[in-house]
Amino acid sequence: MMPRATDTAYEAVRQMILSGRAEAGSRLGEAELAETLGLSRTPVREALQRLGADGLVEVLPHRGARVVSWTREDLDEIFELRSLLEPHAAARAARIGQDEAVLRDLRGQCDAMDRAAADGDLALLARLNSRFHAAVIEASGNRRLPAMLTSVMHAPLILGTFRRYDAEELARSMNHHRELVAALTARDPAWAEAVMRAHVRAAAANITGEPNEER
Repeated sequence: MMPRATDTAYEAVRQMILSGRAEAGSRLGEAELAETLGLSRTPVREALQRLGADGLVEVLPHRGARVVSWTREDLDEIFELRSLLEPHAAARAARIGQDEAVLRDLRGQCDAMDRAAADGDLALLARLNSRFHAAVIEASGNRRLPAMLTSVMHAPLILGTFRRYDAEELARSMNHHRELVAALTARDPAWAEAVMRAHVRAAAANITGEPNEER
């Protein structure tokens, strides 16, 4: 089945944003995008609306859209939400238990992230990291959490979080992933929650320059 033009436009522009080719704050004109993608303006317009709902772009009436950019206050709010919701998701995933197939997949993702880190492929590492977090959220069994976290999960990708890490910080982040899988394997909610909270707070400190304070 051929993909719909809107889906094609959505994926193309989404990858432009997440890869950093379309930088935060840059304009996304409908006409320019349509010409670049070889599509009409209607699917491009619909794609931008979807990306607006995802929190990746800000739609500008009669002017297309622009890639979102964040103030310090925005980032504080993003990481406040993540520090509340992601530890809850991790604890819930551990509490309900995961079958071996899920745990094996998470371990495989950890292996892939370690390889990307060793190769210095930080763009791939960011995508794999996002996929890992999404898998943990999915494993929580709460059907509403993925939608609630969609927009706030994009910030580290767009801001290139891992480019800001030194070797020690990168190793700690990778170890957090491994420890989280160990906590899920042990079905220990308190352990899983604590690891995820530490992981998110470390990311917040890296991006904002100081720890994300719980309110």
